[in-house]
Amino acid sequence: MFDQRTLVIETATAACSVALIESGVVVASAHEVVGRGHAERLVPMIAELPGQGRAGRILVDVGPGSFTGIRVGLAAAIGLGIGWGVPVAGYSSLTLLAAAAFDREDVAGMLAVVTEGGHGEVFMQTFGPPPMMLSTPLESLTPHAARERLGGLHAVGDGLRWLQFDDPRSAPRGALPNAADAILLPEALAALPPRPIYGRAPDARTLAERGVA
Repeated sequence: MFDQRTLVIETATAACSVALIESGVVVASAHEVVGRGHAERLVPMIAELPGQGRAGRILVDVGPGSFTGIRVGLAAAIGLGIGWGVPVAGYSSLTLLAAAAFDREDVAGMLAVVTEGGHGEVFMQTFGPPPMMLSTPLESLTPHAARERLGGLHAVGDGLRWLQFDDPRSAPRGALPNAADAILLPEALAALPPRPIYGRAPDARTLAERGVA
């Protein structure tokens, strides 16, 4: 999958990151926690990569996550794809976090990924180990429902802080996706259409998303 140089764009959460991957190696990368500053930081971060990020393929996080962040990343990826004449594909933010956790942590069995979903809810999905990483359907849940669903599963994600653990020291750690970790994704999970996965209905929609010509 990464035989040809690939530009990875990650803007679905509070993190903004980019990476160039080629021949199974991360050639260059940058990662910052920007909150809502994706639109200001993304293009300069790409420009600072070798060759100004020019690649034969673009891979972008399509969500779920921040509606604005997802759109910023997709707009940049699709625009560059048209300008460079290269294909654009997507991956899920939760899948990327799962792949990174399986690579770096001692996970026995299934893994839960819990990320912030907005409006007091969290996104949650569970994954089996590589290479297939078979998963349950993505859900948007209240923190209480997510905590009950979590049970004793190993868990990662920035949404865990909303689950109100009795002892904060026992809470699983949070995590934000990093573009460089895309090198860990199974090929089938890095070939999604470049369309947003919101996880729930967006607060605001474009005319096209509302079916208005």
